[in-house]
Amino acid sequence: MSYKMETFEERKVRYIEKIKNLTMMSDILARNVLKDRECCEYILRIIMNDSMLTVLDNQVQVDYKNLHGRSAVLDCVAKSGDGRLFNVEIQQENEGAIPKRARYHLGLMDMNVLNPGEFFDKLPETYIIFVTQDDTLGYRLPIAHVDRIIKENGAEFGDEAHIIYVDSSKHEDTELGRLMHDFHCKAASDMQDGVLAKRIFELKESEKGVEYMCKEMEEIRSEGIAVGREEGRMEDKMETANNLYKMGMPLEQIAQALNADVSMVQEWIAEPQLPKEQ
Repeated sequence: MSYKMETFEERKVRYIEKIKNLTMMSDILARNVLKDRECCEYILRIIMNDSMLTVLDNQVQVDYKNLHGRSAVLDCVAKSGDGRLFNVEIQQENEGAIPKRARYHLGLMDMNVLNPGEFFDKLPETYIIFVTQDDTLGYRLPIAHVDRIIKENGAEFGDEAHIIYVDSSKHEDTELGRLMHDFHCKAASDMQDGVLAKRIFELKESEKGVEYMCKEMEEIRSEGIAVGREEGRMEDKMETANNLYKMGMPLEQIAQALNADVSMVQEWIAEPQLPKEQ
């Protein structure tokens, strides 16, 4: 029986159906809305309760490197006119918004904005903002501001590092509540604000926007296939390295045979090998 490869046009039919159900809580739609400076500025003004906030620069999928540990790709990083730095993360799963992740994002941003030789007082005031599917922290608050304080007297520590949690399930009759309502709308016509509604219409309901979104989804699919293949090759190398090591081959020779660094081979040998699924 011959197998027919699915074409992009065939996948596009499915993509279009998926696009109809996307909301601002969906990663791919949120990224493309936050790419728009006006939309990013509008969202930050409401969350920060600052109608004068201006966004000078905004980038999505920002890859912050950690040379000695785990790196991270941040959903959106924006810089305001007064020098403040914002990381906006849209999280559907509570596991993606745990407090220690917020802490790690703060650290990564600090490491990537301070230039060599600069004094620590040059660090900008920084905000990590998690917009979550529901009440992640469990305090029944529409918005929770987290800052370091001195326990003994309640005074602010003053490190200018802030974490904000926004519960998108709370749709109260406030600016923030209406914004969160719009975050869950599938159609632009159901949204209460014109700024976001215009962008959602462009991406989900105009011919040009739908075509663009389909190509974005195809790119994500291709990247996923490439990552899967690379992970498969890495698993094969790990298995080979362990087998050669058990046969008594020195680490240096294993590294040469697999075209890898000795330090990497050492990590592979140290990793427990799980049985492959049948």
